[in-house]
Amino acid sequence: MSAQIKAGIIGGAGYTGGETVRLLLNHPEVELIFVQSRSQAGKPVTTVHHDLVGETELRFSEGFSLPVDVLFLCLSHGESKKLLNESLFPVNTRIIDLGNDFRLGEQVNGREFIYGLPEFQREKIKQAKNIANPGCFATTIQLGLLPLAKAGLLTEVHTTGITGSTGAGQKLQDSTHFTWRANNISAYKTLTHQHLGEINQTIKSLQPEYSSSINFVPWRGDFTRGIFVSSVLDCNLSLEEATQLFKEYYKSHPFTHVAGEMIDIKQVVNTNKCLLYLEKAGSKLVIHSVTDNLLKGASGQAVQNMNLMFGLDETVGLKLKGSVF
Repeated sequence: MSAQIKAGIIGGAGYTGGETVRLLLNHPEVELIFVQSRSQAGKPVTTVHHDLVGETELRFSEGFSLPVDVLFLCLSHGESKKLLNESLFPVNTRIIDLGNDFRLGEQVNGREFIYGLPEFQREKIKQAKNIANPGCFATTIQLGLLPLAKAGLLTEVHTTGITGSTGAGQKLQDSTHFTWRANNISAYKTLTHQHLGEINQTIKSLQPEYSSSINFVPWRGDFTRGIFVSSVLDCNLSLEEATQLFKEYYKSHPFTHVAGEMIDIKQVVNTNKCLLYLEKAGSKLVIHSVTDNLLKGASGQAVQNMNLMFGLDETVGLKLKGSVF
């Protein structure tokens, strides 16, 4: 059976680029036409993404092999907007941007981008020509808050989240050195993280009267991939009522599940899942949420969005086993 969707990747040498390559190579309805990288042009893809040895003979290209049906932009923040300003791609080429450039409704050359969180607006994604893929922290936090916002029950939120070193990207930084990360933890961008804009945008679209704050403190963790978030807020629902609200909201969404016992990062690493667990202490409701920052937080969600845009079951190519041990 010949592939139905011709795909290309721009910026394929980084972590999200590599995960997108892996997913598309193993997707039964996709033919991966090219993987572009200016820094690695001409080299085999496997010289950078060693986990793909034996799976592809593709080489990184310097330019674009057009036409394709869908382009995945795995670029640094600001680079996608620059590219789409400088290069005119065919209007029928669908674009999924994994960066931060279009998540707040920005447009470029007449292209409008739909915010690609399926659990928030799956039907709009099905009709979209261009997708702004959500951020990893934004995905993990929002999936813990959507049911309450939809019910108009969200109050001021205090949330803390810890992420692995791959969340900082592949470029070497002081805070990604092994000698710095090992046996260490630190906070950064306290209350100012760039994902707060998209989180607030989603919340206010579901609960327009929401005027409180999402107080977010992110942490760097001593591990490579995964995100664990804990959000605390006042809530009058009992634990049983809150749990039922969440289960009802997510009953038709195949990747987000409410667990019956405490969750951990290993349950979701290498999967497109988000797991949730709720606790109640007095008037305080605590929602724990975990994702893989490179899959549900990036490349997996991008492929999920592609599936929806092209009329496929959203789980195609994404039935992945977690690395629990």
